[in-house]
Amino acid sequence: MIKDILTTISSWGSAKKSRHSAKNRLQLVLANDRAGVNPELIEKMRQEILEVVSRYLDIDVAEMDFSIQSSDRTTSLQANLPIRKIKRTRELK
Repeated sequence: MIKDILTTISSWGSAKKSRHSAKNRLQLVLANDRAGVNPELIEKMRQEILEVVSRYLDIDVAEMDFSIQSSDRTTSLQANLPIRKIKRTRELK
């Protein structure tokens, strides 16, 4: 009996992780649907944003991340662009 209780209690943590992961995936799908943004458009925006920002900053492309976040009232595009260095005025030309 005690073994059954311990097994049940230990499985609660993994169920919460799985539930949290599923909730996050569902929120992403809902945000994409609400915003009406397809993956090709997100990729095009990512490329254009990177092009413009790269004029002024050296960005770590391997670590950058774009995502659509949605709450009850708003949907937003979030861009995480790790900066390696800021380009000096003479480097901009």
